[in-house]
Amino acid sequence: MKTGLKKIAALVGIATFGMMAMSGSAWAQALEKQKVSIAVGGKNLFYYLPLTIAEQQGYFKDEGLQVEISDFAGGAKALQALVGGSADVVSGAYEHTINMQSKGQMITAFVLQGRAPQIVFGVSTKTMPNFKSIADLKGKKIGVTAPGSSTNIVANFVLAKGGLKPSDVSFIGVGTAAGALSAMRSGQIDAISNLDPVVTMLEEKKDIKVIADTRTLKDTNDLFGGPMPAATLYTTEAFLKKNPNTSQALTNAMVRALKWLQTAGPSDIIKVVPESYQLGDRALYLATFTKVREALSPDGRFPEAGPQTALKTLQAFEPDLAGKPIDLSKTFTNELVKNANAKFK
Repeated sequence: MKTGLKKIAALVGIATFGMMAMSGSAWAQALEKQKVSIAVGGKNLFYYLPLTIAEQQGYFKDEGLQVEISDFAGGAKALQALVGGSADVVSGAYEHTINMQSKGQMITAFVLQGRAPQIVFGVSTKTMPNFKSIADLKGKKIGVTAPGSSTNIVANFVLAKGGLKPSDVSFIGVGTAAGALSAMRSGQIDAISNLDPVVTMLEEKKDIKVIADTRTLKDTNDLFGGPMPAATLYTTEAFLKKNPNTSQALTNAMVRALKWLQTAGPSDIIKVVPESYQLGDRALYLATFTKVREALSPDGRFPEAGPQTALKTLQAFEPDLAGKPIDLSKTFTNELVKNANAKFK
């Protein structure tokens, strides 16, 4: 009898130890894929601030995920990583989901980070001091984060509204940090399409004259004629189907970050964001955060009219896209975000 009791006690002890070991990683046990690689083009940008918050605050770890983030010069490069198989997910612009569908590849955005693109198009005060209209940019060099990225797309749209085609100018990849500042200030480029904190730093020194601004909801609506989805987490349709729990865990972490950002003050941001992202000017970085805060999504949901606005924008300068049937319902989903908002109220 004593031996039997000892055996039972031992089994109970083993079970208890097993439960204790599992308690901190219940989600991890349910995940189809614990290690997830995320590609991003310009991690230091406010455009991707929710991703940085989710990473720095440990929200991915809380969901049982081991996330590895690879930073590229621009969104087009991050997309290439997904298509090439070196990344599972991309933190990137929504428009890529439409462009990829037109090429026969189904990509789905599953959480919205930004409800305004935050992209600013500015003309050099050094090389073009007498700028009058978009027509003056014909034959000029325009700096974008990387050719094919969302900054390139917004630049194309601004040019189209002014009567120019993408082929009327030369696009040069300048990145999202010091390289972009240098390219503009040294006269290597005549105009720039970029984001904060880079843009505000150029404005402060009067290096650029702003032509188009999408940092507020009003300015975004005025330029595009409706709400324009910006930064998202997107992945292949196949990944979402194969890894529903992993995708939900990623969404939970991002929605939690978005909600944290709704109440965070400048001092909170400074404690979390790596110093290198501030490009040597902490005060300006904080002032810029206040300026772009409205552009961040409060809950990760895609606005109903947003996808249609994005499609119209792309069709304005991509004639090939105008003739192709695009199923916008397959370019995004609000299902995972709905679940995450129920968890983090």
